[in-house]
Amino acid sequence: MKIPSIILAATLAAATAWPGLAAAKPAAQESQSVKAAFQEAIPNIPGKSLIGIVVSYPPGGKSPAHTHAKSAFITGYVLSGAIRSKVNDGKTQVFRAGEHWTEPPGGAHHAISENASDTEPASLLAIFVVDTADIDKLTSYEK
Repeated sequence: MKIPSIILAATLAAATAWPGLAAAKPAAQESQSVKAAFQEAIPNIPGKSLIGIVVSYPPGGKSPAHTHAKSAFITGYVLSGAIRSKVNDGKTQVFRAGEHWTEPPGGAHHAISENASDTEPASLLAIFVVDTADIDKLTSYEK
């Protein structure tokens, strides 16, 4: 099943591969790759879907600031390296491999999502529980 490209700010790198991506202004250090992991309707919760993507950042890579769909509940799980993250008015935190954070529904503003290292790559698994109708608006970029 094809996942729409507006899933996460990290989809900037996939702009030409996935249709429907909101235009974002590229910056020299805004670089990452995105790989769809899974997308399934949740059978016992009508109208909800479970979506997973793997976001890989090169050393110094980052995503532009973005806001997630209002219905999205998100868990970020660091697969390798260290990820620096700031959501809403929370503090900036660094999460290392094996650690996770959550982003509440209601349009979480992700001001920072980046590799915490300038020398080592990092990757994370982003898991979304979202209204199926909102899949095409999971992330909006600030211009």
